[in-house]
Amino acid sequence: MKIDDIRGLTPDQLAEQLVNLKKEQFNLRFQKATGQVEKTHRVGEVRKDIARIRTVLRGKQAQA
Repeated sequence: MKIDDIRGLTPDQLAEQLVNLKKEQFNLRFQKATGQVEKTHRVGEVRKDIARIRTVLRGKQAQA
């Protein structure tokens, strides 16, 4: 997910996206523990997307 796409979302959409990414992160961790993960690179991508969303959310809260 690109940072420009994230900045264009509303805080509610960002919170929803954050929940979805957290669920995906949990599922990927579970797959990794059982040895079933197919896309190992996705783990890092999800972590970075979560960090990007949290950063943008914090910036929008500071502006308000």
